[in-house]
Amino acid sequence: MKVAVIDGQGGGIGKVLVAKIRQTFQEKIEILGLGTNSVATMIMVKAGANQGATGENAIKYNINNVDFIVGTISIIIANSMMGELTPDIAAAIGSSTAVKLLLPLNRSKVNVIGSQSEPLPHQAEMLVKQLQKIMSERSESNV
Repeated sequence: MKVAVIDGQGGGIGKVLVAKIRQTFQEKIEILGLGTNSVATMIMVKAGANQGATGENAIKYNINNVDFIVGTISIIIANSMMGELTPDIAAAIGSSTAVKLLLPLNRSKVNVIGSQSEPLPHQAEMLVKQLQKIMSERSESNV
């Protein structure tokens, strides 16, 4: 299984997600850190991503070769992350056939009704549990 973690700006959220996914799955999955800038990419690689790539083209190209896309809800909102996430990136992520697991962090003036405001570590834990559940269901259906 291959997971793309997408982040921008300082890469702090991507760092938390990569570290948590790596801690949970060890080397059983491949993690690709995709940053809107080189700092975010570098931070995710240091946190345990197998590989990293930076920029619009790298994100658009690589998300078609992964099973899961992980990040905040901002990664499907054009011009989020202070403009770092381009409309083309948002459209490509939204159009990808990969399963998307998105945290409802509200920095883009988008409120997801029914979601709870939890600290990032708690949301990362919930995301990893959902990833485990989906992966388990997929492996059971392949038996």
